[in-house]
Amino acid sequence: MSVGELVSMYRDGELDLHPEFQRFFRWTPGQKSNFIESLLLGIPVPPIFVSEDTESRWDVIDGLQRLSTILELMGDLKDDNGERKTSLKLSKTRYLPSLESKEWDSSDEANQLPESAQIKIKRARLDVNIIKQTSDEIAKYEMFQRLNTGGSFATDQEVRSCILVMTNRDFFFWVKELGEYPPFLDCLLLTERAQQEAFDLELITRFVIFTTCDPRNLSSIDELGTFLTHEITKKASDENFDKDKFKNIFEKTFDYLAKHFGENSFRKYNQSNKSYQGAFLVSLFEVIAVAIGRSLLEGKELPNDNIFIEEHQKLSDNENLKSFTKSGIRSSTRIPKTIEFGQEILNRCV
Repeated sequence: MSVGELVSMYRDGELDLHPEFQRFFRWTPGQKSNFIESLLLGIPVPPIFVSEDTESRWDVIDGLQRLSTILELMGDLKDDNGERKTSLKLSKTRYLPSLESKEWDSSDEANQLPESAQIKIKRARLDVNIIKQTSDEIAKYEMFQRLNTGGSFATDQEVRSCILVMTNRDFFFWVKELGEYPPFLDCLLLTERAQQEAFDLELITRFVIFTTCDPRNLSSIDELGTFLTHEITKKASDENFDKDKFKNIFEKTFDYLAKHFGENSFRKYNQSNKSYQGAFLVSLFEVIAVAIGRSLLEGKELPNDNIFIEEHQKLSDNENLKSFTKSGIRSSTRIPKTIEFGQEILNRCV
């Protein structure tokens, strides 16, 4: 199929690129220019995968970055508000250095991409594989995960977020809203890179799943990232999941932690100098936040302040906790023990 035909489908609303995904794209301007160079030189590029819905519209499963680059160059790419994004200005490439500063439609004739090059791009052909709609929509999301993990997206959470948009847009924005809750952010001490890679949303995913799951079902976890994706997708499709009730539990949990610990909520406590130190620890998040969330979900009260603060400060030196959170322990072993351990702590804080 020609690039020109695909662009026409996008303009006519027949091709969905999910503009919400654009924050997860990782291609640099140089990578985009290299892709355009490939089209101009006739170098084969990987196929594009689309899913066809009941109205024959195409939902792009793999090839988002390639198609977005073409549309950005032509000035047709729209953001999630429906506004056209600034068109792409090309940079020089190894074989076509003349692409430097070239644009599809430039007011400066010297920077105008020649008409011959524009025609070549529009006539370039891309292989398109169509996945017909099936009764099992989960298959589409699994295909998206398989094709995109390790590619244009840097982390499992970025792929997971895209799958949530495809499954239930409202649920995705609900998760995103939780991630913007000030007390939640006050409890985290994340690096800039972790923030850029949406690790805050992964933490919310873990909180939602581990707070609501039956620990007995966790012993079958094979790969944690895949498990989280599958379970949060199920939650997004569950009409009986009470988002308002869970939001209230989430806010109560992090209101309590922010009040008593702030950015020290998930850091080690050094008994010798009586101070918190080190980086954010996922293991402590899974113990502390999940335990409080599960307790509130069961209708129990928040823990006694003084007792919980004392328990919190002893966590880092607990040999039992160290035994199942150390490196090399499988998720199927670690997660059930972590949840059980957290519940034992809260039982002592009444």
